[in-house]
Amino acid sequence: MILVLTCLDDPTADMVIRHLRERDAHVARLDPGADFPAHAELSAWFGESLPRGVLTTRSRRIMLEEVRAVYYRRPTPYLSDSPSQVERFVGTQTRFGLGGILSMLPCSYVSHPWAITAAEHKPLQLATARRIGFEVPATLITNRVDDARAFAAEHGPIVYKPLRATPYTGPNGDPATIWTAQVQLGELDESIGGAAHLFQARVDKAADLRVTVAGKQVFCVRLDSDLLDWRRDYDRLSYTVIEPPAGLAEGCLAYLDALGLRFGAFDFALTRDGVPMFLECNPNGQWAWLEDATGVPIAAAIADLLLEEPT
Repeated sequence: MILVLTCLDDPTADMVIRHLRERDAHVARLDPGADFPAHAELSAWFGESLPRGVLTTRSRRIMLEEVRAVYYRRPTPYLSDSPSQVERFVGTQTRFGLGGILSMLPCSYVSHPWAITAAEHKPLQLATARRIGFEVPATLITNRVDDARAFAAEHGPIVYKPLRATPYTGPNGDPATIWTAQVQLGELDESIGGAAHLFQARVDKAADLRVTVAGKQVFCVRLDSDLLDWRRDYDRLSYTVIEPPAGLAEGCLAYLDALGLRFGAFDFALTRDGVPMFLECNPNGQWAWLEDATGVPIAAAIADLLLEEPT
């Protein structure tokens, strides 16, 4: 049994599930934050023997000790943005009960949710990348305007990027996205004191690299555009599947190993001298659009990983 933890509308997970079923794997899909307790039942026993449990969904009865691998994709959060007191209690109990059980199964994970949570922190990403030998742009995380101004004076031009993608609405109430953007020295004012901000030296880049790693398989795609942040407009991107620059694949594998991950979506800025500069690694990043655009077999690589014989 392969257990896939994700939301109902996840075409990326659908691609992996299709590969698993083509290989006659038994697949169960669950969205813990949405399905439990209304549409799923759980019992787990501890203490008298090795832990054992039964999870019953709308279509499956799963003996938890028989789960061979877990694909942790994009499950619904256990708590909504503005929960009532009852919703907060139920969601918290579900997270630590069902979520705790799903995190201690004696099987392989792609990747373990606790490792994903840790690896989403950009300070850890930057420190790990530098430690394993990647080139990293000069970066400052601060809420001190004087330090931000000194950093801009020393390393300008600089860019701002959020430390984590966060729901945000614009003046008209519509959802808004905060993209990576260049910041001028004169824009650095006392409002910096209101939160932690990440500033980084802008890389004079020739292109971007998106490097997707599943297990030991590494897929490197060059993204060419005139955009500072290529996510702003996918229609302005051109794609080229390339061999990773020397040492890049080995570095990505070392990075994942250091953080206990089995999957990663790396972003590098490729300088005009051909040097890849580490920007970030999303431990659970999107990749389906790359497979659609280029044919790189990422879904099959993740299926390979989930079906690996345990060591």
